[in-house]
Amino acid sequence: MGGREARPVSQVAEKKPKSWMIDTRPLRVVAYRRMWIGNGASFFGFQFTAVAVPVEMYAITDSTTWVGLIGVAALVPLLIFGLWGGAVADVVDRRRLLLASSVITWTSTLGLLVQAVAGLHSPHLLLALTAVQSAGFAISSPARNAIIPRIVPGDLVPAANTLNYTTTTAGGVLGPLAAGLIMGIWSTEAGVEVAYAVDALLFTMTFWATWRLPAIPPIEREEGDEKPSAGLRGIAVGLKFLVTQPVLLLSFAIDLIAMIFAMPRALFPAVAENQFGGGSAVGWLYSAIAIGSLLGGLTSGWISRVRRQGLALVVAVVGWGVAIGFSGLATHLWLMVLLLAVAGAADLVSAVYRQSIMQTFAPDRLRGRLQGVFTVVVAGGPRLGDLRAGATADVTGVTGSWAGGGFVAAGLAVALAAVSPALIRYRPASESSEDR
Repeated sequence: MGGREARPVSQVAEKKPKSWMIDTRPLRVVAYRRMWIGNGASFFGFQFTAVAVPVEMYAITDSTTWVGLIGVAALVPLLIFGLWGGAVADVVDRRRLLLASSVITWTSTLGLLVQAVAGLHSPHLLLALTAVQSAGFAISSPARNAIIPRIVPGDLVPAANTLNYTTTTAGGVLGPLAAGLIMGIWSTEAGVEVAYAVDALLFTMTFWATWRLPAIPPIEREEGDEKPSAGLRGIAVGLKFLVTQPVLLLSFAIDLIAMIFAMPRALFPAVAENQFGGGSAVGWLYSAIAIGSLLGGLTSGWISRVRRQGLALVVAVVGWGVAIGFSGLATHLWLMVLLLAVAGAADLVSAVYRQSIMQTFAPDRLRGRLQGVFTVVVAGGPRLGDLRAGATADVTGVTGSWAGGGFVAAGLAVALAAVSPALIRYRPASESSEDR
């Protein structure tokens, strides 16, 4: 099919709801609804692995630095395969690419289960399997996100992204809580085995959802357009477009600031064990940000109505950093969870606007490649944050690494917006073409 033939009927986007509750109109689109169900189920399962890997690593090594290295192991494949996967997504049928990359992710999850059952207790093997899993994610993510503007009307792109983030964060709430409950009931060894098994089982939902998608081939090129390439030349074309667009560059930069300086995830196992006695506390910490994102998503009906999307993105990132900073100073679990939830709500808002700006700003012929860069930034940033948090904690202590990073991120976001105002002036092209 051609580029716009995959869109549903325009009547779906006729009326904009005035409610503050989440906008569910994209669910009327059958193809999107299937993706939404499959992605939600698989992300819920992945949260078990996201908790189990650092918990198993900390149990093996008793070191926050080793836990931080999990982020490095995931980052390198993201840098390589995120860019390449984005280039491929502009050349081949995006549905087929999703199917192939899902096999890689599922196989790595089975590998994590096998090593846990076998009792290998190898930190190096954990890092290797994390790297393979990251490669599968990096290849699939650009195609998955580039599909959305092809199957929903343009007016519904922010609402569709909000639904995606809200559903995945719902999994981010329930998954870590369930994983934490498992860790509290059983031993760490048995708990991680169950966690990996649940992830492998639920990931089959992604295969179902992707299989039922319509074909999403590249759009027909207009005369004079460059011929898409899955190699270095194709990547270079996408990067060349990116560096000429200040709005996109700034949206990527502000996300890196937020994640590198203010992501405390690598510190959760140590804080749960040393400050709160272990057990289910680790599940609450891993769930807290997602709880806030879920609540933010459920009350997100206003998001599609905001036209100053760039300014909203900056405000959300500053809110994220401040909330993370204060959560690092908390001494009670309930207060730490509450402040992390506030940060999560801010992160939901920033994530929706980052994704929507990228999807609607980039032409479809470049969307896969720019989604590849987006994947590297969005998924790579938290992993760099894991490394920074873990390494800094060994020098300054957990509180200094956690709280200090949050406040630094907020300050840098304000400074970036003040020095380069193109982002805070940005509005969607339908209202203002000057930013393009």
